[in-house]
Amino acid sequence: MTTAVASEAAAAAAALATRPIGMFDSGIGGLTVARAVARRLPHERIVYFGDTAHLPYGEKSAAAIQAYSVKICDLLLRQNCKLIMIACNSASAAAYELVREYVGSKARVLNVIDPIVAHLGRAYAGRRVGLIGTKQTVNSNVYKKKVDDLDAGVDLHSLATPLLVPMIEEGFFKNSISDDIIGAYLSNAVLADIDALVLACTHYPLIKEQIARFYAGQVDVLDASDVVAADAEAYLAAHQLLAPASAKPPAHHFYVSDFTRSFEESTRIFFEQEVHLEHYPLWE
Repeated sequence: MTTAVASEAAAAAAALATRPIGMFDSGIGGLTVARAVARRLPHERIVYFGDTAHLPYGEKSAAAIQAYSVKICDLLLRQNCKLIMIACNSASAAAYELVREYVGSKARVLNVIDPIVAHLGRAYAGRRVGLIGTKQTVNSNVYKKKVDDLDAGVDLHSLATPLLVPMIEEGFFKNSISDDIIGAYLSNAVLADIDALVLACTHYPLIKEQIARFYAGQVDVLDASDVVAADAEAYLAAHQLLAPASAKPPAHHFYVSDFTRSFEESTRIFFEQEVHLEHYPLWE
């Protein structure tokens, strides 16, 4: 390779690294992943799309979720995202392979399921692990299939917990009502005698403390958002795509397909700082 060609290639790689990370979810729950990524990778610019017009994805068919995901990826590709993170377990379960094929070489694609599965294989081989998530995620059986493929002896037991997402979206957490609902789910015999519990929904980190309190230190409560952020960092580093350090903080952009004031208020809770939501009517 000539010096000129090598220089051109280096410049192209540097330009690619400055592009944003795209993320999408059925609503604002994926902001827990965005928050974890922003903390771990403070120089990365995030473009987030919450499909609030169709939430929750956990109650939708796989075909519907796939159609939504492809349309959202078109938007994120127009924003020149170098990486697209499916920050939603339901969409990761239903649409990851299709999205990866659709996006092709235009951007890298990551999901929120593979990193936690790999973590279970490393840390919980030969042990009994519980998992809670939406109906779509649990009924897809994707976690069970991927865990079994590891052949690490992880004994996974999953329970659909459909009331938790609307409860969190409506702000009913950190109170006695949510304690009762969480307790009713976690007392299910499916989750008996587990060593760890996977929070397989990006909303659930907001109730991690309540879940941990229920188990009183007897069960490891696994917040997938931190595992996903670490995986994203490793992936970007391995492909020379980490954004260069800058004295100026990145300007994140947050879009929603349907806007209400309550969404904007809730984003502060999910992202832990002031967030301006831009209404992007993708479905009109």
